[in-house]
Amino acid sequence: MRVVSVEEALVPSDLQGVFDRLQARRWALAKTGPKERLARLDKLKALLLERREELADALHEDFHKPAAEVEATEVLPVLLELAHVQKHLKAWMKPRRVGAPLLLAGTKSEVHPEPRGVVLILAPWNYPFHLLVSPLVAAVAAGNAVLCKPSEKTPGTARFLAQLLRDVFPADEVALVEGGPEVGEALLRLPFDHFFFTGGPRVGRRVMEAAARHLAGVTLELGGKSPVIVDATADVDTAAERIVWGKFLNAGQTCIAPDHVWVHASKEEALLAGMKAALERFYGKTEEARRATPDFCRMVDDGAFRRVTGLLDRTVAGGARVVAGGGVHAETRFIAPTVLADVTPEAPVMEEEIFGPLLPVLRFESLDEVVTQVRAGGKPLAMYVFTQDEATVERLLKETSAGGTVVNNVVLHNVNPHLPFGGIGQSGVGAYHGEAGFKAFSHERAVVRQGRTAFTNLFFPPYRGKAPRLARLASKLFE
Repeated sequence: MRVVSVEEALVPSDLQGVFDRLQARRWALAKTGPKERLARLDKLKALLLERREELADALHEDFHKPAAEVEATEVLPVLLELAHVQKHLKAWMKPRRVGAPLLLAGTKSEVHPEPRGVVLILAPWNYPFHLLVSPLVAAVAAGNAVLCKPSEKTPGTARFLAQLLRDVFPADEVALVEGGPEVGEALLRLPFDHFFFTGGPRVGRRVMEAAARHLAGVTLELGGKSPVIVDATADVDTAAERIVWGKFLNAGQTCIAPDHVWVHASKEEALLAGMKAALERFYGKTEEARRATPDFCRMVDDGAFRRVTGLLDRTVAGGARVVAGGGVHAETRFIAPTVLADVTPEAPVMEEEIFGPLLPVLRFESLDEVVTQVRAGGKPLAMYVFTQDEATVERLLKETSAGGTVVNNVVLHNVNPHLPFGGIGQSGVGAYHGEAGFKAFSHERAVVRQGRTAFTNLFFPPYRGKAPRLARLASKLFE
């Protein structure tokens, strides 16, 4: 008779049933080879390509996401990940021979990647397709059974994902459950072997607590106030255009969006003018044009709208200057792409990650000031540096910490599957993408094969005669 824990008793029976089916299948999945795993991922790719217009419609329904942004930020990253896995999975899955010290002469040592087992992927709403499917690709490539939960804030995309995954995977290999926070809480009570969460630090801590209770692995992709630094040597026009693009993509609802800009005082006015010009080129010259453009999405819900407009109102009331934008429309959850100047580190907009279309610009005279402020703000998920001075780049890399850094551009590190993507400290734990994703969902199992010749008998008890001398002699070899 199976003993049911108190925690399991608090899990709804339907969720427990989904978990049990995955758990029953996990050992069969562990024995699959690259051909079988890639066949599943090939089917996923084929159906994604077939249904990409349906995905665009779902995301437009959820928060008016432009079709071009769906293609560039939801479809393309997944296709890149799939192509990279297809090319490298066979090599990643092979046992890896490693060396051994002289004392282990006669042995062979290897590292065998093995799946973690049954894993949970909790996805966010801001990129609801990409940020669920990319880790799913890694988890399937590693041979796991997977349970996914999309965000309840994007119901159209959640429905699309549910149908897509049902049509690709057997229900006992990959399952998707929908629901709000209560479903998320119930899932955290189940003994998954690995928890993968993308979202904010508050919920991230709860996920980490759940992983600790189950002694499970955890990957947390969080966020933070990702700074941009524009020094006195930067190409200001190029910087302005790239920053505006990266910031207002997805209406600023991006975990690696430029959160705020530090600009050298000598380049401040030129940068502000360049940003205003870029904003007008991208979204329209007037507030009416920007509200009507199909190229700019909306805040995801009323709560997000109220929070970001509150930051805007309090920051302007505190003395910040609106360089461009500033308009809002509650009925459609529209907040204009807005550039703010004369912002200080104490301004309300600097208190938390903005996660919306507000771009505060702060001036500096000395790089020392920027280093101090960046350190005080914790370890961001990303840092962006615009400069022609390599010494500035090297100094910032050595004197600050961030999940990733891009020089003279923004957000590009997120689409390179050769790079690990992840945060540090409050911006995240662990990384994924490419081989880093395969490793995140794998355990590296140490295997030693003993040959005919072995020296271990020289160290067997009783510890008299030669044994103590041999042990001391062995230690001396490494002193």
